[in-house]
Amino acid sequence: MRRDLYTADHEAFRDLVREFVAKQIVPNYPQWERAGRMPREIFAEMGKLGMLGFALPEQYGGAGLRDYRYNAILQEEAYRALVTLGTVRTQLDVILPYFLEYADAAQQARWFPGLVDGSLLTAIAMTEPGTGSDLAGMRTGAVRDGDTYVLNGAKTFITGGLLADLVVVVCRTATDPDNRRAGLTLLVVEDGMPGFERGRMLEKMGCKVQDTMELSFTDVRVPVTNRLGEEGAAFGYLGHNLAQERITVAVGSVAQARSAIAATVEYTKARKAFGTPVASFQNTKFELAAMSAEVEAAQAMVDRAVVDLVDGLLASADAARVKLFCTEVQARVVDRCLQLFGGYGYMTEYPIARLYTDARVARIYAGTSEVMKTIIARDLGLV
Repeated sequence: MRRDLYTADHEAFRDLVREFVAKQIVPNYPQWERAGRMPREIFAEMGKLGMLGFALPEQYGGAGLRDYRYNAILQEEAYRALVTLGTVRTQLDVILPYFLEYADAAQQARWFPGLVDGSLLTAIAMTEPGTGSDLAGMRTGAVRDGDTYVLNGAKTFITGGLLADLVVVVCRTATDPDNRRAGLTLLVVEDGMPGFERGRMLEKMGCKVQDTMELSFTDVRVPVTNRLGEEGAAFGYLGHNLAQERITVAVGSVAQARSAIAATVEYTKARKAFGTPVASFQNTKFELAAMSAEVEAAQAMVDRAVVDLVDGLLASADAARVKLFCTEVQARVVDRCLQLFGGYGYMTEYPIARLYTDARVARIYAGTSEVMKTIIARDLGLV
């Protein structure tokens, strides 16, 4: 179906990204999967082409374009080529908004040039063992001591933690028995700070090119000048960016589902069973036709949400609806596509196997499907 959310400038950026992905990502992707991470050099290459700094101010080398559609194009073009951009998506879609919204002038001068050119990599440390989606229940704490905070605690499931130069740590700086959400603060821990340790590299069933770590903090002295925003205000900051995080997942889910269909059409046309192309069987045609209809519906939904996000009109409940619907569509489509590959779909040499394992986390991170349903139900007045 026709899409009308992108301008000529967006499409020019798409051409740049498509060429970059084909030349720099696709040939190296298997090696990166085996290593469990993307190399730092690829961030520098993207920085040279202006792919990391389009939202950052021009005075620091960015383009000054606070337009999420550029983020979406990066995801769409990666999935079109049956790869992902690993922790690039997390840096641009999840972490960068905190720096853009809450970094003061001095912090901007220190960090923004490196974020633009790819020499500074980031991670955000929210999740703790035993807390999951309950951010208000986190135990990692920091105590003010003069011009520093003394940080102690542990975080898990940290995307990009292996190579991160800057880790935005959500920690508790005060406790209010009447309000569990109060007292959370964002501190930026820098690589090399004494007491900051990287733990295990966690083995995942999918998203192999995206490193996921455990991090620990033992009496880490973090300067007050490394605090993002106001002390105790972090819960509100986290909520402010959740809509974009959830739309980011939805954009990737639809793009991945679309790529799964394209790969399956190509495979079933070439593959024969009983002397006949698999694509000629009525079941194959009907399955792919039904999946195509679902993906087009999901695409229309996510495109509307992207426009609303850019315009500052996207409600949190609508972001939850989009994430819930699009990730469930992705799950159904990738599963049915793998089925049409038959036994070969279970072999990791075929990209459908990777799409299948990568897709599973979409219904978990940025808020589980169950959390999305809770938000939607509340919006319907069901309390």
